[in-house]
Amino acid sequence: MLRADNLACARGGCTILRDIDFTLEAGEVVAVLGNNGAGKSTLLATLTGELSSGAGQVWLGDRPLASWADNERARLLAVLPQHSTLAFPFVSEEVVAMGRLPHGSGWQRDHEIIDEAMQAADISHLRGRNYLTLSGGERQRVHLARVLAQVWQQPGACLLLDEPTASLDLAHQQLTLGQARAFAARGGSVLVILHDLNLAARYADRILLLHRGTMAALGEPWSVLQAERIAEVFGVRVQVEPHPQQDCPLIIS
Repeated sequence: MLRADNLACARGGCTILRDIDFTLEAGEVVAVLGNNGAGKSTLLATLTGELSSGAGQVWLGDRPLASWADNERARLLAVLPQHSTLAFPFVSEEVVAMGRLPHGSGWQRDHEIIDEAMQAADISHLRGRNYLTLSGGERQRVHLARVLAQVWQQPGACLLLDEPTASLDLAHQQLTLGQARAFAARGGSVLVILHDLNLAARYADRILLLHRGTMAALGEPWSVLQAERIAEVFGVRVQVEPHPQQDCPLIIS
């Protein structure tokens, strides 16, 4: 469980977001939406402790985030940033193995988890490949496997994903968000920043919509993704219809 308690998020002394108040519960996927510059990545950085909050507090479990030791926190909170940089010629399996560094679970158990995480991210065939030779989408999936390995089968763990589908093809977009849902189904919690409203509608239990520095809405996809609200926040007229195959709204621009 991760909780933002009346949080203000700032960069360079400038408040970007204020009055952010929500709880990311075990077993759910929350998608964060908003136009460019709405503060989505700033929110994520504040929730992870990368940025100090201007006001309010972040809680991990029943303790303030700042009270957790680094290794202790890393066993329960994994972050996939929007851009991951790695300049050394590690093979893919070695990159995924970095997710196990906070744990003392032993080589055999770590190896099993690394295998399972690589299968989940569809990169088993890249196991021995030099990371620097991979495409952007392949690198993104390697890092997805790394963060999955970091919190694999950790009760109460949180997974925070910043635009994880940006460089992926359609099949791997669905695979990535399907793994987010599977992680939540195992008792974890997921917060994912997205730009695609239809992906958010399909895969999220709740949607947090940011606009003009505050929470414009928080709730189930049907209640948040209304045509009038989308027009107000994104400046685009849309139609919202029932999805023909999924129990979720379909946004047609």
